[in-house]
Amino acid sequence: MHASLPANRSRALARAAARVNTGLVWAMGLLLGSYVGGLALHGEGFNLLVDGWLALLTQWVPVAIFWLAALRTRFRRPEILLAAAAVTSSALGDTFYLLALDGSSAAPFPSLADIGYLLFYPLMLAALATLVRREALSLAWPVVLDGVVGSLGAAAVLAVLLAPILDSATAGPSVLATAVAVAYPLFDLLLVAAAVGIAATQGLDIGRRWGLLVLGLFVYAAADVAYALLELDGQYAVGTLLDATWPIGLALITLWAEGAARRGRQHGRAAASAPALAVPAVAVLAALGVLILGSRTPLSELALVLASGTMGLAAVPLIFRQRLLRRQAATDELTGLPNRRRLYAEVPVRLAAAPDRPRALLLLDLDRFKEVNDSLGHDVGDQLLVQVGERLSSHLRGSDLLARLGGDEFAILLDDTGYLRSVAVAVGLKEALAEPFTLSGIALTVNVSIGIALFPDQGNDLGTLMRRADLAMYRAKDARSGHHVYVSDDDTHGDDRLRTLEELRTALVSDELILHYQPKVDLATGDVHGVEALVRWNHPARGLLYPDAFLGLVEEAGLMPELTCLVLGQALDQAARWQEQGNPLTVSVNLSASSLKNADLPERIIAMVEARGLPPHALMLEITEEFLMADREKARAILGRLRGGGIRIAIDDFGTGYSSLAYLRDLPVDELKLDRSFVMPMSDDTRAAALVASTINLAHSLGLRMVAEGVEDAAAYDELVGYGCDHAQGYHLSRPVPAAELDLWLAERPLPAAAAQGAQVYEH
Repeated sequence: MHASLPANRSRALARAAARVNTGLVWAMGLLLGSYVGGLALHGEGFNLLVDGWLALLTQWVPVAIFWLAALRTRFRRPEILLAAAAVTSSALGDTFYLLALDGSSAAPFPSLADIGYLLFYPLMLAALATLVRREALSLAWPVVLDGVVGSLGAAAVLAVLLAPILDSATAGPSVLATAVAVAYPLFDLLLVAAAVGIAATQGLDIGRRWGLLVLGLFVYAAADVAYALLELDGQYAVGTLLDATWPIGLALITLWAEGAARRGRQHGRAAASAPALAVPAVAVLAALGVLILGSRTPLSELALVLASGTMGLAAVPLIFRQRLLRRQAATDELTGLPNRRRLYAEVPVRLAAAPDRPRALLLLDLDRFKEVNDSLGHDVGDQLLVQVGERLSSHLRGSDLLARLGGDEFAILLDDTGYLRSVAVAVGLKEALAEPFTLSGIALTVNVSIGIALFPDQGNDLGTLMRRADLAMYRAKDARSGHHVYVSDDDTHGDDRLRTLEELRTALVSDELILHYQPKVDLATGDVHGVEALVRWNHPARGLLYPDAFLGLVEEAGLMPELTCLVLGQALDQAARWQEQGNPLTVSVNLSASSLKNADLPERIIAMVEARGLPPHALMLEITEEFLMADREKARAILGRLRGGGIRIAIDDFGTGYSSLAYLRDLPVDELKLDRSFVMPMSDDTRAAALVASTINLAHSLGLRMVAEGVEDAAAYDELVGYGCDHAQGYHLSRPVPAAELDLWLAERPLPAAAAQGAQVYEH
């Protein structure tokens, strides 16, 4: 997939904005520290440097950070845009206010500065509403109710504290002055209520730095209240430490925006914290306190109404809240589908209600889903699961039950379904999921493995059906058939699989996994400068097993990192022994795509080479096109780090991948290994021979070496020499053999000059 030129420019602009933003964040911190220090030192009265220029800079630097954050998100995050507009409006108001001071300690009220100040509140409240709207809609009503209770309780308490300010404001010299004066405390009340509501809503996840946003709003509102109370007593003056609280609150809000732009939209739910759970309870007690106080002392109607509303919402019948919580407990929070708990509660009831009615239980597992998470991130993986759930639902009847069991596994109970229909449904679901999904601008295709167990023939309870559908699903995955209906032989297969897995775990720590080496012959000279290391399992009961007998199980069980480390260690140890013997050979090791997902793997490999005193070129890593095409940027970064350490890179099975050749130009690659499926038919197929010749020319034109795999006879060897191929390996030269046998082969083989005319076959 190729990005368009405007998209590339947009990403480059976003990266540049990120670098500038980092510098501005540091500048904001330095300015804020200087401003606070200046306020503490300059004494009473207006100071042009501190209360003028420094004060303005503490407002306008956050404005710049906000708009750069909006640029980094390509102006697609409305909450950041609204917040940027809010802080810009406040900065404009502050600028006008300081200009209006004109060296005095008071400014006219109301003025144009108040327009900028007041616009901050509705814009910031709109940003908060946009930020939490999507998350709040997906939360259970009791959870949202807790947030509302917390908001109203905080508002009731603040209404009591603001009562003197409101009373004073209503006595303003004019209608306009009264309206402006009343607007400030009312907006503060709304701002605090919103902040408390966010803190009280357990499970609400609006980003990792949401706490900075809430704290910043609290500080901002607290500064307003303190200012109003001082102004009410005629004690406020410009140049006190109170003036620093607005920039501090603004800085906290700015840090939230910068982090939100850098990390992108967050997904998932935050765990309920003790403070979040305590806020509604504290709000109820506070509202009760306001009502009790109101029975003894006259309070404003607003405070009494807010306190009454808090108590009323808190008194929602517990049975209603519990019913909603039970429904949430039976629902998968990511996809909205029934979860495992719902499946285990509902299916037995259905089976018992009609024990003679045929049904089918299907277990679905997405193939290689882990690679989506590793390559594109868990956010994209979550989006994929949501879309998979929606697509599965659209291809089922209303009476069928679809549940997400967890991870990338789904279960389906089909009503009135026997063998033929269950297979037809499985095929239809597989075809439906094969249609591309579009996620974050990337088109993904999904393969699925489906296991089927039939009721009542193959099990008359859910536990039995689940176990047998699971066995059938693994048979489908092993055979890559897409679906499989359980048969009695699958029990033996499942037992064998579990036993083999345990034996494999033992093999990783008991020296049962060994390496064989296959030489790569230089076709120009006949010399051998390198070998390929191939893993074998010396099974204590089954004898020597080849990779196709166990590598699939290694991947499924997540054991590939351990196997990779073991193979690399053995291969490098052998390379060190050959170097000590005066016969330095480059050892090639195959790395799977899953191994290369480990971020620190390049540095670990380089350290392993250095620890054995080997030159970096003693190791060549063979990777597949699959890894290169899954995430081009990540592949470039990983391969660049390996090449930076001197490690060579080869593309294995070249020509078999369904991909663009553009990566050969973009990525640091040394060698191509032409797959045996092109080499073996050369002598009988002129088109195959032409493909081989053109591929060799392509490699040379790009400055790459070409290695031909699967050289089985002298005719193929001679043809490759004629085409100018660089190296060859195959049974015509030598099978993969233990290191000791390879040493004998190297010692006994013909001289290089003779070998260039045709190599001796090594049989064993």
